[in-house]
Amino acid sequence: MYEFLVVTAFGFMSLFHTRKRSESDSDISRKVGDRIGKLWDIAHQGMRENRFLRAEKALLTILKIDEKNAAAYNRLGILYAKQKEYRDAIDCFEIASSIEATPSSLHNLGLIYYETENYEKAGIAFEQALKLEENLAARHIAYAKVNEKLGNEKLMFASLQRAVELEPNEETYTLLHKAYIERGMEEDADAISEKLKTLIVPSGRSKRIARHPRVVI
Repeated sequence: MYEFLVVTAFGFMSLFHTRKRSESDSDISRKVGDRIGKLWDIAHQGMRENRFLRAEKALLTILKIDEKNAAAYNRLGILYAKQKEYRDAIDCFEIASSIEATPSSLHNLGLIYYETENYEKAGIAFEQALKLEENLAARHIAYAKVNEKLGNEKLMFASLQRAVELEPNEETYTLLHKAYIERGMEEDADAISEKLKTLIVPSGRSKRIARHPRVVI
């Protein structure tokens, strides 16, 4: 009987300490999560206000807490790209892609490679981004531009045509029209001109071309 009571007591104590440890771990996890959330707020505000050093410190602190945070690496890459620190931006986007390959991180990496005239690597990055997400015209436009630099006109036209299919607006039609004109493809250019004429701007709104962003946020 005594042995049974001892075993029961130890079992109760073990359960008590396990529960306390679980509650303690949960509390620590919640505190860490709250701190990271506050650091993200600081980083977002810093980038909005162009206070890059403040944003950088917040993002680097997040990475000290969570070194596998792909989103923080991606945002840090965007921050460096805004400051034209392209080598650092490339490092961040490459790390982000190695941790978690997302369309945005790969596209951003391609944009920086394009900016630094490393067109082969830019093409690879854009192609990988398109494999993950191909329903955005901006991704196809970027891929078309790099293929133009590489002299791959077939891929360039295919990408521009796909961009037009996805978003048949003034910007995509104009880019395709320009490509036809520059290569002396008058009939194709005239066909696009006719389509451009049919685009109707809603009453009361000014005509505006949506610009392709340098970096995806």
